[in-house]
Amino acid sequence: MPPHTRSNSRLISLTCAAVATILLGGNLTSLTGQDLQNGDFVVGPEYEIDPDLTDRGNPKGKSFEFKIRLADSKIFRGDDVTLDPRKKVRTYRRIFVYVPAAYRDGTPAPFLVIHDGPNRMDLVRHALDNLTISKNPDRQLPPFIVIAVENGGDDSYGSQRGLEYDTMSDRLARFIDQEVLPAVVNNMEIKKAFPHIALTDDPWGRGVMGCSSGGAAALTMGWFRPDLFRRLITYSGTFVDQQDSDAPEEADYPLGAWEYHSGMKLIENSEKKPLRIFTHVAENDLRNQDRAETHHNWVMANRRTAAALKAKGYDYRFIFSRASKHCERKVFEATLADTLVWMWQDYQPE
Repeated sequence: MPPHTRSNSRLISLTCAAVATILLGGNLTSLTGQDLQNGDFVVGPEYEIDPDLTDRGNPKGKSFEFKIRLADSKIFRGDDVTLDPRKKVRTYRRIFVYVPAAYRDGTPAPFLVIHDGPNRMDLVRHALDNLTISKNPDRQLPPFIVIAVENGGDDSYGSQRGLEYDTMSDRLARFIDQEVLPAVVNNMEIKKAFPHIALTDDPWGRGVMGCSSGGAAALTMGWFRPDLFRRLITYSGTFVDQQDSDAPEEADYPLGAWEYHSGMKLIENSEKKPLRIFTHVAENDLRNQDRAETHHNWVMANRRTAAALKAKGYDYRFIFSRASKHCERKVFEATLADTLVWMWQDYQPE
């Protein structure tokens, strides 16, 4: 059934929406009754939760939670020289894991990393419970494992979270791959339930999702390490200049994540990478009236990022949510099931 007939909040065609054309810029792709198309779409201003993001009584998977100590990390120890001593750094970070009922122990599982864990993990769990057993071939999910990782603490310039999420480097991708994933498969409680648990090495089986700086981090992980992560979901992405001015990466990326779409125009001027990318911005997102020279207008940044992805020929989807704010839950409730289906549509297990 076409999305616009299921709910007023579902993805709808923009071809006749002149006001949306002004907001988004350029030509817009219409939705032709499928959940699987690339393109630019709008949702709102009214929102309803997608039934597939609710408990529909289907078999449940298993949830786990454990901690890892920052001081034990070789990549994010909590003592970086760029950190502001006035900003709190966590001693431990929590890791939340959900193994869906459809997963079979010993199978190399695809997985989705969620930044700012356990952010929106409840919605992803429901999507897995409902859509891994879907009979509709156009609305199915593979039984991927969810790994939600807590940030290192605080926010913005000089913070551990900012270091992890807003820095233009491969550090976060290496941290997840080299430290978090081994901690998951070697956790005693998880191994007790799944003695042969395994995570895929196939980068097309490895997704990342985040909102705000966590969204920027999702793109950055794939951008710098497409050999590790290729399915990227960003809501209200912080594609602005929020990288620490004293970070060594400033020498190569002086405007931080703003460089993806402006300044050096990384997306346009780089060779196309093997990535599948979802982006979103809210109508009333952060600093939406700021001029371009501030390098801090979230709406502008995400519009430009989507346009660059489209021009470069990426598999991409961009959603503009009307009557909504930064990382607002109602947007996730209305769109996340469609987003996950679109993101994983062509996945082939090993």
